[in-house]
Amino acid sequence: MTDGFESTYRRTAVPVRGGELTVGHWGPEDGPVVLAVHGVTASHLAWPLVAAGLPGARVIAPDLRGRGRSNELPGPWGMPQHADDLADVLDALGVDSAVVVGHSMGAFASLVFANRHPDKVSSLVLIDGGLPLPTPAGLSDDEVMRATLGPAADRLSMTFASREAYREFWRHHPAFAEDWNPLIEDYLDYDLVGEEPNLRPSSSYEAVAADSIELRGGESLLRALRELSHPTTFISAPRGLMNEIPPLYPEAAIAEWREKLPGLATVAAENVNHYTIVMAEDGARLVAANIRAALDAVHNSSARDEEVKRT
Repeated sequence: MTDGFESTYRRTAVPVRGGELTVGHWGPEDGPVVLAVHGVTASHLAWPLVAAGLPGARVIAPDLRGRGRSNELPGPWGMPQHADDLADVLDALGVDSAVVVGHSMGAFASLVFANRHPDKVSSLVLIDGGLPLPTPAGLSDDEVMRATLGPAADRLSMTFASREAYREFWRHHPAFAEDWNPLIEDYLDYDLVGEEPNLRPSSSYEAVAADSIELRGGESLLRALRELSHPTTFISAPRGLMNEIPPLYPEAAIAEWREKLPGLATVAAENVNHYTIVMAEDGARLVAANIRAALDAVHNSSARDEEVKRT
């Protein structure tokens, strides 16, 4: 799926509040733009399989504030800050608008981005995220983070003697037991910062903790959902972060949001979990197909507008 596409990969830095945001790119500079927004402890290298399924598109994928090589940017964090950082990325790269694709926490940031900067978003593709996560009532913020992220949060305080040790840690993770591939190794190598034998994951625990609070329905997210006006597709995974059932979004929760948001299109992925929906072949193929459909809709709408102008 990636044949010939990896050669288009490059990285740049974009000025934002407090420093620079690292941004990954795939595809031609003159292609239709897809802005890809990663999850809560991830980086832009979650996206190469999806990007490979979008030949001809220009895929722009930042490391969010507090993650990857943007991990030293200062707080405060939160969805409004991520949204404004995304706007700065498009402005710096001379992009007027994009199909915006968010995975996990990136879907929450994408919704708030569309609400705060509506002209910069042509449509949204939300991947196993964006809708408030169903969580038991009465939990503290820390309990919500633990319930939502579980071992993903614990990992941020761990150290690893080598890159191979980190790979071995993930090889035993239930989410990747049947879907290991070389791009996952690239993603894991990039995730580490520091020096052997004290390598650690790059994501800032403070950033992850602050952002996780909003995943059950912060003020900016709820406003973005109430005022949602962009074409939006929500793709759900049938299994969660540990390849478990129930998933993050049981069908009953999705059905409830379909009723609240009549324009929301929903797609149920098969045979994937919360990670492999973007980081393994089957999931990435489905996600890319839905992004291509969004790009085609934008193209067709633009063509109709031009035809109206001529007539």
